[in-house]
Amino acid sequence: MSFPSVFSLLRGLTAACAFILLAAAPLAAQTAPAAEVRIEYGPAQPFSLDWLKARARDLAGQPHVAPVIADPAALDAIDYDAHWKIQFRKDHTIMAGPEAPVQFFHMNRYSRDPVRISMVSGNEAREVRYSASFFDMPEDSPAKKIEDHAAFAGFRVMRPDLKTDWISFLGASYYRTDGAEKQYGMSVRGLAINTGMAQPEEFPRFTEFYIAAGENGAAATIYALLDGPSVTGAYRFDAANGDGQVIEVSATLFFRNGVERLGIAPMTSMYWYSETNRNLAFDWRPEVHDSDGLAMLTGGGERIWRPLANPDRVVTSSFMDANPRGFGLMQRDRSFANYQDDGVFYNKRASVWIEPRGDWGPGQVQLVEIPTDDEIYDNIVAYWLPAKLPAAGEALEIGYRQVWGSGQPDVGALAHTVATRYGRGGVPGQPRPTDELKVQIDFSGAVLEGLGAADGVKPMVSAGAGVEVLRAAARPIVGTDDWRLSFDLKLKTDADTLDVRAYLDREGMPLTETWLGQVHPGLFGLSGAARAASN
Repeated sequence: MSFPSVFSLLRGLTAACAFILLAAAPLAAQTAPAAEVRIEYGPAQPFSLDWLKARARDLAGQPHVAPVIADPAALDAIDYDAHWKIQFRKDHTIMAGPEAPVQFFHMNRYSRDPVRISMVSGNEAREVRYSASFFDMPEDSPAKKIEDHAAFAGFRVMRPDLKTDWISFLGASYYRTDGAEKQYGMSVRGLAINTGMAQPEEFPRFTEFYIAAGENGAAATIYALLDGPSVTGAYRFDAANGDGQVIEVSATLFFRNGVERLGIAPMTSMYWYSETNRNLAFDWRPEVHDSDGLAMLTGGGERIWRPLANPDRVVTSSFMDANPRGFGLMQRDRSFANYQDDGVFYNKRASVWIEPRGDWGPGQVQLVEIPTDDEIYDNIVAYWLPAKLPAAGEALEIGYRQVWGSGQPDVGALAHTVATRYGRGGVPGQPRPTDELKVQIDFSGAVLEGLGAADGVKPMVSAGAGVEVLRAAARPIVGTDDWRLSFDLKLKTDADTLDVRAYLDREGMPLTETWLGQVHPGLFGLSGAARAASN
């Protein structure tokens, strides 16, 4: 979701009594808090990942209990503006490690569910007790009405200078980082259940966090307990912050009930319009999106690019595979000139690439696209759906690496897609048919450098039933080393969705990744040949 970056804050310390600031770093490395800083902790309890797994397993054997919201009307009053006026006090920052100052979020209209947050040191954990003293807020803040029964809603990890945060967990199982260019954009989730179906989506949530100093290059290690109507889980996130972020994710899931659709490593983003569908938006900016495509590296080694769409209905696309090597929602277009937004900087939004660990077996990458007419809605979801879904009483182990960076993952020797454009089909100067759509795809990459029109580069385009491919051609773009693949699609039926596959080839070898486009003719005012003939 396109929120502004979260606030800023400071560091913490220790003391040895009922009021302490527990730190995962050695006690000698801590500085005593100022006299007025009093942070209360619960009693020490043994903690380990095995303990958390056992807790999740035991919880799955009990009926799900939804959180109780003590004063929903008061929380409703803490709207977007009121929430951002509640400032965390820097002198209450807690050091999980030398590179992991931790600060907390207050409950609000959009993040209503309380979470328990504990700090881990060695093999022990202590819960941080909520107090209104963690926050500065205006005298007329609606949050003051719930001071005696409020709780934390989530947390964020700051950079050591406390000026910016680089990872935050807030709401359900959502979290996000600010990427290589320090600009928040898309989010990810711990798990997605029944996304894009006729029935309501289920949102399991992280109810408890345990935060420790990171190891082996990670700035922080974050453990989380997941709980929902159908599933519980024990998560571990080893989060490293550098030129972007790399998070090693491992989880053990326990199923109370079977689910119809299970989304592993889910990503949530926003796509309103780009150069592809500029006609759909009346807005001053050339493009508005957090991500512009889904990239995939299949188990067989094929590299695929699927440009995102903003359809007129909910559309779910499935890409069958086995043991995928990677997939992710990318913001490839990094040019400010193509967005012109110097307030939220869409050109700096992070891309997220998922690298599975272990045997994921057969399944499919699913992409869910939801119509939107504004930038404030997350309307894109992508995840892995295993072919075999766990039944009630079963457990599932998952692991993957999550890379938050700029642009795209390495596409090897192949050229990659840099632009997709649609327009009126036909030939300029001749009557334009109402049943044809022109597609222009631009590719860039070292493999294309120096190639000319006489070097045997061929367009390879195929489409499903109900559409004919016309005038396919490939040529170098004048003044660059990039190439353009151009073709028209002639509609033979009134199909509402067209799937097209295209790439450039030379001597039987692909020069580019595979472009998999999904076209919705109705969005461009096109009609099939049969309807056109009858009008």
